Amino acid sequence: MFSTRLFRFVLFVFSYLLVNSFVSAEHIGVNGGVIAVKLPNGATEAEFNDENQLIVRGHAIVAIPHEAEAKKHKLIVSFEDGSFQAVDFEVQSKEYEEQHITIENQDYVTPPEETIKRRQEEAAMMREAYARRSPAIEDILPIVMPVEGQVTGVFGTKRFFNGEQRNYHTGVDYAAPTGTPISAPAPGTVVVTHDMYFNGNTVVIDHGSGFVSVMCHLDEIEVEKDSQLKRGDVIGTVGSTGRSTGPHLHWTISLQGTKIDPEMFMEVVNGLDDSSDDEAP
Repeated sequence: MFSTRLFRFVLFVFSYLLVNSFVSAEHIGVNGGVIAVKLPNGATEAEFNDENQLIVRGHAIVAIPHEAEAKKHKLIVSFEDGSFQAVDFEVQSKEYEEQHITIENQDYVTPPEETIKRRQEEAAMMREAYARRSPAIEDILPIVMPVEGQVTGVFGTKRFFNGEQRNYHTGVDYAAPTGTPISAPAPGTVVVTHDMYFNGNTVVIDHGSGFVSVMCHLDEIEVEKDSQLKRGDVIGTVGSTGRSTGPHLHWTISLQGTKIDPEMFMEVVNGLDDSSDDEAP
């Protein structure tokens, strides 16, 4: 049986897609990137990949999966009267560089069998966090840097540990001295505080509307689960716990379960802070 959302989409495809779409040259992104798509007047929701997107200053903040095909895609926009409209955007292919890392402890490259249960439990914990879809936070802007430091790892790189290829890098690494305070980049709720096998001491913050921050490798965690955070509140300190070659903060941003480049996200979203386009919530 079709879900309600799928039924609405199929209905839209047959009755609206050909006559109610438009294309903007500004709506161009890359796989693993993020774009702000200006919404038509009166829009209430915007859907991509069966997910309602974060809306800021009348723009849908569209998270483009790392594996997205290089082609035109459609954002499905809903209106109060029940009508729909398609907004086209284009994804262009981006080739990410390789990063080769030497790990002294081979257990962090090929984990021993006795860690399987722990890693499975931690993976389930993170899936639950990424699946959260809490209400939007009105004062989400601006997004601030969680820590000042040298960028030592960028989003999307193909990672090799001791010569063995692993998953692409899902965030940005900022090197800073151990004990440097780490701040919440936006208001939100702490949903995970845990010492994880690969990520070390980890704090996960739900910022609302599918926007989730993951802060890894902390030395100390200074918040508790369910803590309500304001922008700039200290959540812990820089460390080198878990699979790490030195003190740094690893910051992942997930939008509706899609991991995107945090620095691109800040540039795109903060660029709307002075926007007067307030047609949609």
